[in-house]
Amino acid sequence: MRCYVESDGRIYLVRRNGLLDLPTPDELPFAFERVAPLGAEPDTWFCVPRLDSHPSTWPSKDDVPLLSDVTPRVRVAVHASMPRVVVEGICIADGRVLLVLGSRGLNKGRWSLPGGFLRYGESPEGGLLREIREEVGAPGTILHPAGVHAKLGPSTLLHWIMFFYRFALDGAPKPDPDEIAEARFVDLRDAPEMLHDPIMADAVRREGAVAA
Repeated sequence: MRCYVESDGRIYLVRRNGLLDLPTPDELPFAFERVAPLGAEPDTWFCVPRLDSHPSTWPSKDDVPLLSDVTPRVRVAVHASMPRVVVEGICIADGRVLLVLGSRGLNKGRWSLPGGFLRYGESPEGGLLREIREEVGAPGTILHPAGVHAKLGPSTLLHWIMFFYRFALDGAPKPDPDEIAEARFVDLRDAPEMLHDPIMADAVRREGAVAA
């Protein structure tokens, strides 16, 4: 097992064979708590240290891309530790909610809400409006926030931050088949069972109850 130990954006590394590397548990000079497996590396765990003071001598995780003397394992761990931020839209009309069926990427062959990754420099609202145009093929109008949730992906083991918004669609869906195979309004009673993500399903149930 290797430990990715982070505190205040700084990570604890050990020098091994001339390179900075992730430590094993017996190489840690302090108590720590294992939180969860980190990314796709099954033997790497995200760990929280118990320290008496700020670890000012530890390298910053932001400096890792600039360092020439770190192992690939360190770079992979830092990359995996970064939260992925996504925006998701809930459009309810006449007792039905808009779902999209992905044709590529993480959602290929799975029903989800319109949405996707937040781009660098975007606001969550701006990112969702862009995703609605790209995926559904019609403009949207943000109505109100519908919650912020977090999860560890069951397969990716990545940390996902999910911003939900209720929106109105200004036009008929005309999805781009390169990204979305189908866009369909589904009865609110059936939609949660179709959605692949339980957090999306819960968000739809909550907004459906508000709209009823």
